[in-house]
Amino acid sequence: MHFRPILSAVALGLGITLSSGAAMAQKAGGTLVYIVQPEPPSLASYLSTSGPIGLVAPKIYEGLLDYDNDLNILPSLAASYEVSEDGKTVTFKLQEGVKWHDGEPFTSADVQFTIMEVLKKVHPRGPNSFREVTSIDTPDALTAVFNLANPAPYMLRAMSGYESPIVPKHLLEGTDVRSADLVNNPVGTGPFKFNEWKKGQYIRLDKNEDYWKEGLPYLDRLVGRFIPDASTRTAAMENGEVMYGAYGAIPNIDAVRLRDTDGFSVTTDGYSMINPVSLIEFDTTEPPFDNPAMRKAISLALDRSFLIENIWFGYGKPATSALSSNFAPTGLYKDPMPNYVANADLDAAKKMLDDAGITAGADGVRAKAVLDLIPYGEDWRRAGEYMKQALAPIGIEVELRYEDVPTWLKRIYHNYDFAMNVNYFYQLSDPVLGVHRHYGTDQIRQGTHFVNSSRYSNPKLDDLLSSGAQEADATKRAEIYGGIQKILADDMPVVNLFEMQFLTVYNDKFQGHDNSALGAYGSFSEAYLTE
Repeated sequence: MHFRPILSAVALGLGITLSSGAAMAQKAGGTLVYIVQPEPPSLASYLSTSGPIGLVAPKIYEGLLDYDNDLNILPSLAASYEVSEDGKTVTFKLQEGVKWHDGEPFTSADVQFTIMEVLKKVHPRGPNSFREVTSIDTPDALTAVFNLANPAPYMLRAMSGYESPIVPKHLLEGTDVRSADLVNNPVGTGPFKFNEWKKGQYIRLDKNEDYWKEGLPYLDRLVGRFIPDASTRTAAMENGEVMYGAYGAIPNIDAVRLRDTDGFSVTTDGYSMINPVSLIEFDTTEPPFDNPAMRKAISLALDRSFLIENIWFGYGKPATSALSSNFAPTGLYKDPMPNYVANADLDAAKKMLDDAGITAGADGVRAKAVLDLIPYGEDWRRAGEYMKQALAPIGIEVELRYEDVPTWLKRIYHNYDFAMNVNYFYQLSDPVLGVHRHYGTDQIRQGTHFVNSSRYSNPKLDDLLSSGAQEADATKRAEIYGGIQKILADDMPVVNLFEMQFLTVYNDKFQGHDNSALGAYGSFSEAYLTE
């Protein structure tokens, strides 16, 4: 085996916490009030990757690894790791002296239980992230040996506290993990402990006085406030009631104004691990969207540039494939793919429908459908209103539906009670981690969030997905993903709209929150308030 050291913050010389000026400005204590929008459906990040959960849970739960803004691997619950020469064994050495928030010791048994019994079974992305893990040995309390059927280098990019939270075996073993008390009363190893959830108002986390990282966290308390109205969120930021809002919590129209206001900053940092892409999911098993022509016509009729410029104020890039263009440096992204346009092509959309024999009635309507909207804020409502208008000229009559997060998740992923759903997915740092879950037949997992709700199934594509996950040769892997993108552009079970650029708005008094590539989904262990 050869040693793979994990770069430490000291070795990297990371900006805020190690620069002399910032170090002098650091001050222990204080309460950070930040926006959690919308209110989370639960705090079980091991069950759901719903965005609002990510704003809270990674402050409580930790992963084996963390990542800096250049995607270098940093230590977290794992102090170091080794990878065998054949890539089929990964040995993690765990930190000493780590305790769960209830005082029980953290051990390798927790790692084994989390991966094998929780993440591989019930997490949306876990079955892909850890697909090659056949077993985990625990020769001692601080060693976890992952045994793999095939090399899986992408796995090391899926170890953060947001993506793969390690959970307490002693509180979950023998329970139904979907309904265990831990779902809304989390117990982790992280820098903050869960204190209170006042429904409709806030979640409060308090400093973990026994945190294993000496001297951290700086903050005494985190309060995540739920503020449903967009204008009220902006006003709260301006008057100092809240100091941080990420993932579009402050609408772009207000963010671009605050960007030029003294005392506030706007950044796109903190999103490098996620590669978000907005999209439309279809129920491909029922009319009218069981016909690929309908799905492709919708892709042709929507003006991606209009959405970006007029609703997201220029932050974004038109999608041209099932893969984000951020995969271009690896050779996996292929551009252009058919049926993707930056600007609407209504004539091509109408011809697509005409050629498929989908004709309009006397009222000019070819099909009617309800369009469900992700309930994450006003930008999505406005996007839905645009789509309703944009699809009318090609004969698709749309009714909009906007519900709270738990109802929406249940409708889409539990009941499959939808026709079209506007959403966004994280493609993450490798397609195996973020893309496969959307299209593989084995990812039709009723009750699991953010997987193949379209129930699209294509054996040829399944074979390519499997090959792409295992292929080590970069050239051959690129060829495989070229084939994957071609099939998906032709079948189009999902219409990708645009590659998103989220904005984080914050009060300049709040610093140290951007040390991790996870940004708002990070731990805030090194964040602090200045005078």
